[in-house]
Amino acid sequence: MYRFEVSGMTCGHCTSAIEKAIKTIDPQAEVSTDIENSEITVRSQADEARISGTIREAGYDNQKLAG
Repeated sequence: MYRFEVSGMTCGHCTSAIEKAIKTIDPQAEVSTDIENSEITVRSQADEARISGTIREAGYDNQKLAG
C-alpha cells in the first residue's frame, strides 16, 4: 500500500483522472482518495515509482507519505 500527497487534487474530476490513470497500469488497483487532505492511498502490484510517475503524467505533482 502506498500513500501520496497530491498537489492540485481539488475535486471529483481530479480524483477520477488520477484513479483512471493508475488503473491503466494496474486494472486491479484499489484507489482511495481524500480530497480534504490532498491524499491518495493505492493498493497495487505496480511499484511506488511507477504509480508516482503515472500520477505526474496525469498532471498532478505528488510525494510519498509515510505509512
